Amino acid sequence: MIFIDYKDRRPIYEQIVERFQLLIVKGILEPDSQMPSVRKLATDLAINPNTIQKAYTILEQEGFIYPVKGRGNFVTGGEKLVRQKQETFLRTFRETLRQAKEMGIEAQNLKEEIEREYEEGEHDRHM
Repeated sequence: MIFIDYKDRRPIYEQIVERFQLLIVKGILEPDSQMPSVRKLATDLAINPNTIQKAYTILEQEGFIYPVKGRGNFVTGGEKLVRQKQETFLRTFRETLRQAKEMGIEAQNLKEEIEREYEEGEHDRHM
């Protein structure tokens, strides 16, 4: 479910946050389903429980999970959260497009890159 890429320069907690966000947005982790406990996930990933706790705190602050006292953390999910995450992505994407335009990258080149990425994604999904 969750894996850590030790070659990735980002902190481990950021990787965990990103992976869980993706699992929630894609619907793989369903709304109101229980998240792995901090202790279990730390043991499974062989990392410090404080790292997992930091990731869970960020996920809670961003509305992806909610705590239930004495029971653990649960997935918020829902269509509203998916739309919020998509809109955040699109804002970032639009800013990246503005930067590309300022750098002189032609729209056709960007379209080809997008199409290539989507084709590779389709290929990966069928493997």
